[in-house]
Amino acid sequence: MAVNEAERRAMSRALELATLGPRGVNPQVGAVILSPDGTVLAEGWHHGAGTPHAEVDALAKLEPGAAHGATAVVTLEPCNHTGRTGPCAVALIEAGIARVVYALDDPGAVSGGGAERLRDAGVSVDAGEQADVAQRIIDGWLTAQRLGRPHVTVKWAQSLDGRAAAADGTSQWITGPDARGDVHRRRAAADAIVVGTGTVLADDPSLTARDGASLFESQPVPVVIGARPTPDDAAIRRHPKAPLFYDTRDLHAVLADLHRRGVQRVFVEGGPTLASAFVAEGLADQVLAYIAPVLLGGGRLALTDIGVPSIDAARRLTIDEWLPLGDDLLAIAHPALDLEEGVA
Repeated sequence: MAVNEAERRAMSRALELATLGPRGVNPQVGAVILSPDGTVLAEGWHHGAGTPHAEVDALAKLEPGAAHGATAVVTLEPCNHTGRTGPCAVALIEAGIARVVYALDDPGAVSGGGAERLRDAGVSVDAGEQADVAQRIIDGWLTAQRLGRPHVTVKWAQSLDGRAAAADGTSQWITGPDARGDVHRRRAAADAIVVGTGTVLADDPSLTARDGASLFESQPVPVVIGARPTPDDAAIRRHPKAPLFYDTRDLHAVLADLHRRGVQRVFVEGGPTLASAFVAEGLADQVLAYIAPVLLGGGRLALTDIGVPSIDAARRLTIDEWLPLGDDLLAIAHPALDLEEGVA
């Protein structure tokens, strides 16, 4: 059965509702219950660990029997396990839901399988509606489920000829204010922002997410990787969140520790050595390349050695979006290989 226009609108609304929930050990999920004629009966979203899931949150707003024959539109496959709450698939069946439309399959070995359970109970099920949007909302949670580590975005700014700085090392500012504002919004959406000790010593960054002169309410935890000590008076030590320091080159170990701390989205911002290391290790789930219409020449490349000895070994990307930002251009991309199979 094809997804109809009312269900598409409901999915767009469910995706908006999903973003109201907190990021954490559970995914952000939204749900909309539609009557057989497409009227919205109830809405819900997941409010955090231990609270009702989005489907149950929506059903709880209806009188008993009001959901009989209705359609549930959900951003993630209804779960099929009992944790702090019961299986959403069972709740939908018991409520008399006749049809379920969802965006993304649940990758969990324990929590997945809700769609099959619904079908076995005679419920019509359609999957994949606006899956790309749903994936962007919970990419950190999905990566954590599939790979057991945070989702990693590697960002850099470069000149048109691929340089991150001029010959004397100066780099402020290659890009314009629109691009820099976009970076700060993306920082605010991350759980942690990662730089190397070289960037801390050279630029003394604050690593805050700013909205003009003010700080965003949401701030990423600053993370510094490298053996050199960070000065006591460094700007990073005045960050609203206590910084984390890792005296190691083992990026897998760093991500494993951040994962244990509940970090789901990592934003790697400095500088070329660290960015190249994440790419070389296959740990860049997303690349943000801010490209400015300037030429710098010289040898200060935005990326250094990423383990590509020949063109056959090139790390190819799939472009998700080309985003104009004032005079600059942002390339948003991900590795062309199949991340769902755990290959980056």
